[in-house]
Amino acid sequence: MIKNNSFIHPDSKISKSTIIEPFSYIDANVEIGKNCWIGNNVTIYSGAKIGNHVKIFPGTVISAIPQDLKFNNEKSTVEIDDHTTIRECVTISRGTIDKLTTKIGKNCLIMAYSHVAHDCIIKDNCIIGNTAQIAGHVNIDEFAIVSAGSLVHQFTKIGCHSMIAGGSLVRKDVPPFCKAGKDPLSYRGINSIGLKRRDFSSKQINQIQNIYRIIYLEGRNNSQAVKKIKSSIKESNEKSIVLNFLANSDRGIIKGILD
Repeated sequence: MIKNNSFIHPDSKISKSTIIEPFSYIDANVEIGKNCWIGNNVTIYSGAKIGNHVKIFPGTVISAIPQDLKFNNEKSTVEIDDHTTIRECVTISRGTIDKLTTKIGKNCLIMAYSHVAHDCIIKDNCIIGNTAQIAGHVNIDEFAIVSAGSLVHQFTKIGCHSMIAGGSLVRKDVPPFCKAGKDPLSYRGINSIGLKRRDFSSKQINQIQNIYRIIYLEGRNNSQAVKKIKSSIKESNEKSIVLNFLANSDRGIIKGILD
């Protein structure tokens, strides 16, 4: 259902079950799936691919060209998966030659006035708080929470099930299952409450605590910690996730508790 006073380019592909409120602009080469709601004064530029049951609130701009001086008008996209909610005045830039896409997964909540820059990959079930600013080429894994007012440096990686405190400056990679806070950003323990809410067992949580005790509390450098984890911690999915994250951390991980 398209209401009066919206501009819908005839070359866009929009499900008949989607509602578009007045004064919104939908460009050519836009795809919007079933049962979406597009609020008033939303701008969706060419290259947007939006799944089913997505809600986009007023003032949002999706798939504008990236704020990157190297951008050379290459064809690129923004992809937003099913059941994700984009709140008021969010901006999401399309990709550059690096990945040619910016992706937001399923069941995400991107809160008001936040920005997701070019070539970011935000996986399923993530929450990005109000006014958070995510720079280009950032990877955020499943169930991560970036709290309100945080600034995330380009090329940073944020691990699954992690939680970053409000107003944080994220300059280094944040490992999976962690809480991160203070300035400079540092390890503040594991995200045990979040893990319990997601049905992690006591055995799993205890193993994660043991892994991070080796990394952050026993005076080892990262390579020594990895060696100790491999030799002393039983094999598990959580162990593999942490070790893979450490192996692929280009910027280095956040420091330990600095109190």
